[in-house]
This record gives sequence, C-alpha cells and structure tokens, in this order.
Amino acid sequence: MYIVERSMRFVRGFLLSYGPTNIKRRFWDKEYTEDKWNFADHTEGDCVYSHLEKWAAHKTILDIGCGSGNTATEMAPDYESYVGVDISQAALDKAAKRSQECGRGKKNRFACSDFLAYVPERPYDVILFRESLYHVPLGKVKATLDRYSMYLKDGGVLIVRLFAGDRQTNQIKPRPTAMLNIIESEFDVLESRRYEQNGLPAVVVFRPKALPKN
Repeated sequence: MYIVERSMRFVRGFLLSYGPTNIKRRFWDKEYTEDKWNFADHTEGDCVYSHLEKWAAHKTILDIGCGSGNTATEMAPDYESYVGVDISQAALDKAAKRSQECGRGKKNRFACSDFLAYVPERPYDVILFRESLYHVPLGKVKATLDRYSMYLKDGGVLIVRLFAGDRQTNQIKPRPTAMLNIIESEFDVLESRRYEQNGLPAVVVFRPKALPKN
C-alpha cells in the first residue's frame, strides 16, 4: 500500500510540475471543488507575513499561485493593491468570496492562469511565491524567477516561502533545498531565514543582482 501511495504522489507531483496546462487545471479545480484544501484555509501568524508586510506596506503585490486567498485576506491590509494568480478558477472563486467577506473586494483582484506562462500586466513592488515554487521544474527555477524579475518596480523584491523539510519528520528535502541554493547563489539576497517549526519553513527576500558598473 505504501508503494502504491508513494507512486500516486509521484505521478501527481510530476503532472502538476510538467503536465500541460489543461491537465493541471483539472487536477486543481477538482481538489478545490472537493474542498480538499479547506484544512489550509487559516494560516494567520505564518512566518511569511512579517517579511511580506515589511516590504509590501503601501505597495503593490503580485501573488503567484495564490490558491484560495489566504495571503489576500490574512496579511495586514495596509498594502496598495493585490493581484493573485492561480491556475484553478475554483480556488480563485473562493479567494474572491473571502476577499469580499473581509472587506477587501475592491482592493484584491485575481487572474486565472498557469503561472509558468502568465504575463503580468504591469510592474509590482513585491512578487510572492508562497509554496508555489514547488510546481516549477528545478531546471526552470532560475529562468522563471528571472522572467518575473522583469516585472519588478525599481527597488522591488521577490519573496519565496517554502518548506525546506518534511512536515512530519523535519528531514531536509533535497528539492526545496536545491531551490533555495539557486536563489542564494544567483540573486541578491536581502533576507533569508529558516524557522524551527514543522517542515522547517524558509523565507527568502531577494532581487536580481546589480549589473557591474563600467
């Protein structure tokens, strides 16, 4: 049974990272329609918020892989505007409803797209990848972050939050660790912290490296 479950998790993970957009959308819409992710709807106090609120106060935010709207409804409300992008319309419908219920319906907007292909309409002060970087193939992590870096305002930052360890055993996981290593070696890191909590959550704030002056 363990081998079967592990194989199914592998196939699901492979499709969500490497599969065509229509297959990924079906997966996520089914899971959000069936309320599979309801357990994760409340993440108040998550370690990402202190970093996000520091850099996004009175500024614009693009949330890549926003899911059902936790960040849009839980972070401090003193940001200028927020756009959440997700491949699942079912998740975005829930996010929009939650935004209306907490009085942020006019402040928050949402776009349905596979973020590997999404093209922002304008530059932002903060571009957030809150656990969504898991769904980027490892060989495309730098290219994906480079592409989104092009949509940062002057002085803007990218923020990545992910679990560096297994959420049950805290054993370090190689793939997210490799992602963190790519960020720390290829970008100008402004803040980096790994928290001693279940799953060893990590938050990195960074921007493209400055070009050398002639």
